Amino acid sequence: MRTDFGRSIVSMKRESVVHSIDHETQNQDNEIEAFQRQVYQRFHDLCLLDISSSSCELLSVSWISKLLDVFLCCQEEFKMILYNNKSLMSRQPMDKLINEYFERSVKGLDVCNAIRDGIEQIRQWMKQLEIVLCGLDNEKSLGEGQIRRAKKALIDLAIGMLDEKDSSSTNNLGHRNRSFGRYQKDSQGHKSLKNFRSLSWSVSRSWSASKQLQAIGNNIVVPKSSEVIASNGLAVAVYTMSHVFLFVMWALVAAIPCQDRGLQSHFSVPKNYVWAGPILSLHERILEESKKRERRNTCGLLKEIYGIEKSARHMNELTDSIQFPISEEKEEEVRERVEELKIVYGALKNGLDPLEKQVREVFHRVVKSRTEGIYSISRGSD
Repeated sequence: MRTDFGRSIVSMKRESVVHSIDHETQNQDNEIEAFQRQVYQRFHDLCLLDISSSSCELLSVSWISKLLDVFLCCQEEFKMILYNNKSLMSRQPMDKLINEYFERSVKGLDVCNAIRDGIEQIRQWMKQLEIVLCGLDNEKSLGEGQIRRAKKALIDLAIGMLDEKDSSSTNNLGHRNRSFGRYQKDSQGHKSLKNFRSLSWSVSRSWSASKQLQAIGNNIVVPKSSEVIASNGLAVAVYTMSHVFLFVMWALVAAIPCQDRGLQSHFSVPKNYVWAGPILSLHERILEESKKRERRNTCGLLKEIYGIEKSARHMNELTDSIQFPISEEKEEEVRERVEELKIVYGALKNGLDPLEKQVREVFHRVVKSRTEGIYSISRGSD
């Protein structure tokens, strides 16, 4: 692990302040540097996970789930740093920096809503897969009726995925997403969500994932030395969490179907930040995946989506070549293809519900963090 922290808080203060740093300030430095190490370690582990675990490959449902785990842990640690330094929240430059972060995070709520709709779209594809599996995954000999039902389901699946590819590249999706807000039961949480309805209660027909990511990434700038010193290093924590948030939203858009999924959002981090290495590495690997011939113009880079497209295409070609009565050789080939479909279907069946719950949790954590942060700032200014 690298130990040379970019723009070290302690060293920057030593350059500007001759007298010794008091114990409280030193503790703040340690807390923020520890936060950066934790961000590095978690994303570093995420890089290694893709290499070491065949069941958790890059952009698989399980990998996206781990990514959201990483975000939620980082969010909780960031929240504790802000809580431990409430007195600084209403002072310059932290009041400006933290408000910018909160406004950035609000833009991520629309992304969460759009991702949930994408998960629902995948469920619709699973229904077609289920028809295929119910018809062909049995011990009896395959008949013409079973093959025809499976063929129709495969055609419907292909049309549905083609339509989603069109909406992923243009702004023509004709429906509105459901908000996670309706799942909030307690009255206090419900009250806090009312303020968000105008911004992210739903996603309009003209909404663009690409433009939303650009909006989230706007004005994320390296904190100046004066800002780091004046905020006792908290400016670095805000900068770090801003990049974590942007990357996680970008990765979700890359993986899950949603309208106008552009991946060209500017993503630049100075490499002297210890956590920059693993985040930039993952960003580059996802971009490389999107440039592969078989993944271009896809409706989502999720590994299981590619598995659906590939297995369904092979099964479709196979059913086209079948003549009745079906030969033993063809029937055996069909059963092999069915096993491929079962693997993809099983991964989605086991992973989509927990993934949706995590996205919902991200939504609510962002809302809660902003509400509590604004309350702390207002209290600090009293």
